Amino acid sequence: MSTALFAAGCFWGVEAWFENVKGVTATRVGYAGGIIENPSYEVVKTGQTGHAETVKVEFNPNVISYEQLVDAFFECHDPTSRNRQGEDIGSQYRSIIFYNDDSQHKAAISKVLEWNQKGVFKNPIATEVRETINFYEAEEYHQKYLQKNKTVSCGIV
Repeated sequence: MSTALFAAGCFWGVEAWFENVKGVTATRVGYAGGIIENPSYEVVKTGQTGHAETVKVEFNPNVISYEQLVDAFFECHDPTSRNRQGEDIGSQYRSIIFYNDDSQHKAAISKVLEWNQKGVFKNPIATEVRETINFYEAEEYHQKYLQKNKTVSCGIV
């Protein structure tokens, strides 16, 4: 199995989106890209830590490629929106592709260029492409949140 990390707004909806992608074998939500270790949701939601709500996606590369996962990422949110997704506003909701190695880095950059050239979006893509430096799992009550709370909705799914 391989892993990829994506931030695209509220991690509840992003996690639910990726769980429905063929070839994805597991997901965990958490925080990445920030300046403090082991942050809590209470701290991250202030927008002062530099962390983004992130989904760690485990996938089978024999079923789905990393490039196809990046396509799914661009399909699940507005990558032209800076520091927000829908009603969620703040740097913790920004769009980021975190890469784990040179191959993922090159693929992510290539996909950003490809999606910009497609002209699907009215504005240029604002998605950051950053090396994965840290990923801290969110509290257990955030994991599979939309599955556990069927009456809650999220803008993505």
